[in-house]
Amino acid sequence: MHGTNGTNERNNIKDTQDKKDIKGTKGTNSLFITFEGIEGSGKSTQMTLLASYLSSRGYDVTTTREPGGTPIGEAIRAVLLNPDFTEMDYRTEVLLYAADRAQHVAELVKPALARGSIVISDRYLDSTIAYQHYGRGLPLDFILEVNEQATEGIKPDLTLLLTVPVEIGLKRATKTIADRIEREDVEFHERVEKGFQELAKREPERWRVIDGMSTVDEIHTLIIQAVEPLL
Repeated sequence: MHGTNGTNERNNIKDTQDKKDIKGTKGTNSLFITFEGIEGSGKSTQMTLLASYLSSRGYDVTTTREPGGTPIGEAIRAVLLNPDFTEMDYRTEVLLYAADRAQHVAELVKPALARGSIVISDRYLDSTIAYQHYGRGLPLDFILEVNEQATEGIKPDLTLLLTVPVEIGLKRATKTIADRIEREDVEFHERVEKGFQELAKREPERWRVIDGMSTVDEIHTLIIQAVEPLL
């Protein structure tokens, strides 16, 4: 279902990162932090709290999201999430996410890191792997090849995965009109969640897995504990 076996996936992900492993930490105090998780996991809330905490300590903080984060990216986001576009080919989906990411990195992420900012993004490349590889079943090699160019080799210093049961996450996310991805069936989102868990297991030095069913304050405390050693 996932396109390649576990051993090949692990090697492919690592090989691609090793080719051009540009870390987020490029300027004084710069740091690249990403939030990952299924719909309704609480990423946006916790990203806002983390940004406020870091800003209160005097850090230059840049918050952003994928898809989106730039004017061009927001236009791509509108296409990707439009519930009317039910016939979108999965390869088109990958290429649109990559186009958004290329613009995002070039226009926002890379310049912010260069000036020493702490960049916090709601989703990044790991979401594409989880949704389009694990969820859709597209070949991992295809996704990594396209995104090697889109990311310019920039990878997060820390990735925070918030986990919640799929059905609870979807109920949280669809209090308003559901977008194209949120309308996928529960089985799709379960594959995505398992994908995130698998990615976290493969790079424990980068990922921190946090129970999204804890209270907002408890989750925030755990996130601060994960971030502090990198400051």
